[in-house]
Amino acid sequence: MTAAPSGINPAEPHPARRYNYWLGGKDNFAADRASGDELQRLFPKVRLGALANRALLRRATRFLAAEAGIRQFLDIGTGLPTADNTHEVAQRHAPESRIVYVDNDPLVMVHARALLNSSPEGRTAYIERDLNDPASILADPILAGTLDLEKPVGLMLIAVLHFIHGDGAAVPIVRTLLDALPSGSYLVATHATSDFGTPEQQKLYQQLIAQGKSDVWTRPRDEFAALFDGLELVEPGIVPASEWRPEPGTEIPERSDINVWTAVGHKP
Repeated sequence: MTAAPSGINPAEPHPARRYNYWLGGKDNFAADRASGDELQRLFPKVRLGALANRALLRRATRFLAAEAGIRQFLDIGTGLPTADNTHEVAQRHAPESRIVYVDNDPLVMVHARALLNSSPEGRTAYIERDLNDPASILADPILAGTLDLEKPVGLMLIAVLHFIHGDGAAVPIVRTLLDALPSGSYLVATHATSDFGTPEQQKLYQQLIAQGKSDVWTRPRDEFAALFDGLELVEPGIVPASEWRPEPGTEIPERSDINVWTAVGHKP
């Protein structure tokens, strides 16, 4: 991209645009590419994790729509549109599905409104809000006009909770969102981790966070698992993104190549 819409600072890297760059997209600026290249220089397999995460989104959404009967989705941390977004996968299996996308990057909303068109039977809506303020997401009239929170919802938190910094800081945010959803709802979450790195890699990554050179706050398995307290984990439980119900015949990479925890939980 050569020009930025109003309200967007192209000199400041943004995770949604960096993710778009790793996925091979073109909706990013030089600062996003520089940030992505620097992280990939230090952690050469980081792009594999991004691709595995995106593939997981497709499989988990298909599970919710085709197997679990979910017809409403709240996708927070949408990211820039690419192939097989949440509503496309859901409406492929259940055309009447309704989806609300939420992101804090104005560029995401510009593209979402232009590109993310719903099926005639369903509905797709977009909210520019921040995950750090879950109450404002839940109170948004667009959400209330699109989803019925008295019926089950698939809450999609894909590669977004690791932008919430601080030990234990993600749990109350997830709890606020889940408390607003009825029995029968699901949580799908993925989260960057350093669990599979060498001690040297783990130390290096903590230095990057301390120096402000990475905006991703990795979490260990135990802290990720705490996000699902009170939920019934769907098999195979908490696993790397590439190992959650992979397509038959898929070659599973080394866990140290993915570094993304994944789980799907059902609210009883």
